[in-house]
Amino acid sequence: MAEYSFDIISKTDLQEVNNAITQAEREIATRFDFKGSKSAMSLEKEELVLVSDDDYKLKSLIDILESKLIKRGVSIKNMDFGKIEPASGGTVRQRVRLKQGIEQDVSKKINVLIRDSKLKVKSQIQGDQLRVTGKNKDDLQAVMKLLREANLPLDLQFTNYR
Repeated sequence: MAEYSFDIISKTDLQEVNNAITQAEREIATRFDFKGSKSAMSLEKEELVLVSDDDYKLKSLIDILESKLIKRGVSIKNMDFGKIEPASGGTVRQRVRLKQGIEQDVSKKINVLIRDSKLKVKSQIQGDQLRVTGKNKDDLQAVMKLLREANLPLDLQFTNYR
């Protein structure tokens, strides 16, 4: 009998993040509450850098960015917010790391979830992703459903389903 498998990954589409930043910057340019403020956002490798006049404007900036990311289909679960720090010119800065790949401790947690489900599948960690194999396609789909319903700290995608 054939073996079926799929991979569990967690990737953030940086092109869509860049498009969301462009849209958010356009909205900030037209909003009255941001008139004359030094608010800006940029994508540096896999990290967002948000700069604004004060904490309140920074929170508004994050809200605008998150709404644009959601509209573009980018999960905000994969955003890891750093602490707010003072920057030059009386502004505040916050770095937001975009999670790429599944961290080791989360991989182990997913493995335990799959094992405890009593489904006849095997899962193995392969670097920053997991591979799930089984003899029955229904079991694999049950694993996907289980992981979608689990409250995990990051967004998962399922690829190479065969």
